[in-house]
Amino acid sequence: MFEGLRFNHWKTHEDDGVVVLTLDRADSTVNAISRTVLDELEQIVERLAIDSPAGVVIHSAKASGFAVGADIKQFVEYARQDSVLENIEHGQRVYEALAALPCPTVAAVHGACMGGGAELALACRQRIAADDDNTRIGLPEVMLGIHPGWGGTARLPRLIGATAALPLMLAGNALSAKRALGIGLVDRIARREDLLVEARLLLRYPASRPLFRRVKAWASNTWLARQLIAPMVVKQTSAKVRREHYPAPFALIDVWKRGNADIRQRLKLEARSVATLATTPTAHNLIRIFFLRERLKGQGGGIDAAIKHVHVVGAGVMGGDIAAWTALKGFDVTLQDREMAFIQPALDRARALYEKKLKTPEKVAAALHRLRADVDGNGVALADLVIEAIYENAPAKRELYGRIGPGLQANAILASNTSSIPLDQLREGLEAPGRFLGLHFFNPVAQMPLVEVVRHDQLDPLVEKRALAFCKALGKLPVAVKGTPGFLVNRILMPYLLEALRLFSEGVPGAVLDREARKFGMPMGPIELADTVGLDVCASVGRELAPFLGLQLPTGIEDKLDAGKRGKKDGQGLYVWQDGKPQKPQVEADYAIPPDLQERMILPMVNEAIACLADGVVDDADLLDAGVIFGTGFAPFRGGPIQYARSEGVDRLKRTLQRLAERHGERFRPKNGWDNPALRSGGEA
Repeated sequence: MFEGLRFNHWKTHEDDGVVVLTLDRADSTVNAISRTVLDELEQIVERLAIDSPAGVVIHSAKASGFAVGADIKQFVEYARQDSVLENIEHGQRVYEALAALPCPTVAAVHGACMGGGAELALACRQRIAADDDNTRIGLPEVMLGIHPGWGGTARLPRLIGATAALPLMLAGNALSAKRALGIGLVDRIARREDLLVEARLLLRYPASRPLFRRVKAWASNTWLARQLIAPMVVKQTSAKVRREHYPAPFALIDVWKRGNADIRQRLKLEARSVATLATTPTAHNLIRIFFLRERLKGQGGGIDAAIKHVHVVGAGVMGGDIAAWTALKGFDVTLQDREMAFIQPALDRARALYEKKLKTPEKVAAALHRLRADVDGNGVALADLVIEAIYENAPAKRELYGRIGPGLQANAILASNTSSIPLDQLREGLEAPGRFLGLHFFNPVAQMPLVEVVRHDQLDPLVEKRALAFCKALGKLPVAVKGTPGFLVNRILMPYLLEALRLFSEGVPGAVLDREARKFGMPMGPIELADTVGLDVCASVGRELAPFLGLQLPTGIEDKLDAGKRGKKDGQGLYVWQDGKPQKPQVEADYAIPPDLQERMILPMVNEAIACLADGVVDDADLLDAGVIFGTGFAPFRGGPIQYARSEGVDRLKRTLQRLAERHGERFRPKNGWDNPALRSGGEA
């Protein structure tokens, strides 16, 4: 059938009238759908349309999965060349030609099936997925500041109904094979090893879609349904993100609302919308963050961490949760504290985490078996990595190191989870300082992706690489930072929190401060954040960092702590907490918000970020932005504090800080580093 045609990315095989198309992108470990992949598929589909086989199965030769989506690097080039619309329309034509084939077509999906890969599967008549833990199907384009462009918005709502499709695309979530089957996104599931055999059977005996599902899908896409549902979805989306910050979800809803029964019209709306979104600063910054995430993920590659057994000292919230997550990821873990009474709560939290993440009793039991209480500390002698997670006190930490140091294996790494103490202080007296470093996790451990790998000038480079590889094995994003006070994230976050607490002590309502921070794009307001982290933790880190930063702890915090009001964990702090939610007092309708309120909170972060860059706390500006975004949630659509300074204008922000210093005090004076050339360039995706 394909005589005379040669393909670099596709393999074709015909057997008993069925054509099997195998996607195997050349020179890549994953199937990212590039222009050449689409060009070759276009040739194949043209031939299939002429020869009309008994059926077509599309699958992947990659162990990683079906297809990870469109080639993002190429998309960036299209945006630079102003050719996004042409390339989106090209992909749509190829997929529509596939969808229009007169023969039955089946996508046989395993592993990652995301974005343009999921849209390729949607262009087939039916889909079958491997029923294992690795299968993930989704349309996550909103995470990049755009939305599906190769038919996702046109086909998915018609397939599974708008009420199921819209939340899936708006959140960018990925589904397991079973969940995809449950909502009708796939027609059948099978064992991975039986996938192609079952796909052939599906060609011969198509799965019938239940009548109620077909009626529901049709009814939710009628003109009247679209006019009724769209405003409700807009309202729900507005409660989560602001349109001016994240335009893509709202554009997606609009495309669906305006789309009629003609798929050509729906595809045209989709393509034009994506082309418009591609020009926005939000898309530029979110795509840049995508590449920064990939860079952080790649830092732990290429080396064996040589870590199998991890011993954690300190079973408090941080230590216990680090131990639980490490055991979840397959490591043997021993957890030490003074008494079993201190360890048991951590084991209970671990069980709850495993039941949520692992689903089956067998997997939960296996994870719990990997996590063992160890009051006597016998695990120190067995461990490849010992993580100290006791309270923030340098003498206490050094005393602990003196006790456990002689029992460490010759190649074992000793790490501290300190959040702010300089490592030069902690390494004093260590026999092997080259095997000592910081591994600073963030709370809550199960949700926060970043880990700061903290350096000092006597650190063995191989130990740093092993630590980065360990973080990768945990599924975390590591960033190597200099071991100066506060490292990166807390050094930048603390001026923001302290200024917000100062404003609070001056009488600005907490609800106003939180609202203004969220308007800027922060995921949580600073007053709610302080209560969530714990006022005791804020005070402890603040006392450590305030002298270094030239700041002071605001009045009122110590009084709260003396009264036992540490925040969310006590039910009282700056707010009263009920059922895990802050009860924020109503603000008078005529309350006058200070005009420089947002600048007073946000610019100290930017000022300190620029000082961190000048001090070499991280290797470059991109890593700084990545660390702050993944460590604090700093408004992702703004691209991080350095990118924010570039986009807003370095000179303008510097002048604003000088004005704030004259009005409110020297703490706002621009720090060293505002003349850094990195502020005038860079930030490209």
